[in-house]
Amino acid sequence: MQYLLLIYSREDVWPSMTPEQQQQGMAAYMAFSEALQTAGVLKGSHRLQPSTAATTVRVADGKTHVQDGPYADTKEQLGGYFLIEAADLDAALAWAARCPGAAHGLVEVRPCWSMPG
Repeated sequence: MQYLLLIYSREDVWPSMTPEQQQQGMAAYMAFSEALQTAGVLKGSHRLQPSTAATTVRVADGKTHVQDGPYADTKEQLGGYFLIEAADLDAALAWAARCPGAAHGLVEVRPCWSMPG
């Protein structure tokens, strides 16, 4: 089954880090990505641009409403994701616990619906 590991963190932390801390952070994510690839479970991943680059679209009463910025107004924002293939939820949770994002924010684990091909 496929699971999406959604990484939420505070967007103001990264810019306040020293270049050395940023390099360490990137190295941690690269090592995690490599571990996922080596295990053969990685299906895709991306780092997202800041929530200020988001545009929210909603349709109400047949009218499209477009709003600049994210839908949620919270301290933690969705910053990236990993799409993995795991045997079960316990295996997906074990991978989420190894994600660097779990140490400085949170990682939401969400099963994906199987869509007919």
